[in-house]
Amino acid sequence: MPEIAHIAHWPYGTVFSLDGVTPQIAADAFIAPTAAIIGDVVIGAETGIWFHCLVRGDMGIIRIGARTNIQDGTVVHIDSGGLDTFIGDDVTVGHNAVIHACTLKNRAFVGIGATVLDGAVIEAGGMLGAGGLLTPGKVIGANELWTGSPAKLRRVMDEEERRRFDRNAVVYRDLAKRFRAGLKVVV
Repeated sequence: MPEIAHIAHWPYGTVFSLDGVTPQIAADAFIAPTAAIIGDVVIGAETGIWFHCLVRGDMGIIRIGARTNIQDGTVVHIDSGGLDTFIGDDVTVGHNAVIHACTLKNRAFVGIGATVLDGAVIEAGGMLGAGGLLTPGKVIGANELWTGSPAKLRRVMDEEERRRFDRNAVVYRDLAKRFRAGLKVVV
């Protein structure tokens, strides 16, 4: 992990220490001004946590990898029974998603308004479509596309199809750089 920005000098978002545990945020990450990061959270390089997101590591740990984007209005939390949340590298989490006590491996994709619940796993390159509900303990395999509520397997994507979705992580990585460098409060 790259150098961690010291909390006192963090220019964005609201970052809270809880019970003496302070979030660790890569110096080149972007945390939107209205996002809240609390407790035992680690956020990797070039990751973007967008407007009105809540990342709450109050009863366990949350780890978010590099070049990941957690889009506007998303809630990331853990389970009071000991299930933590792990989000890998190059992951896309769409607007208004709920990520709760689960694992999203590298290149996972969670669509707008989708929910991933306790103990569920999205393997590398797996996708949960917009509005989907991945119920506790379910596993989306590598490159599988699941949709619906509750979510069910629709098909396995070939590499070409899946690569088209990888563009989203690159776009959001670049957007995070732009916002980090150019976002200014005007009122």
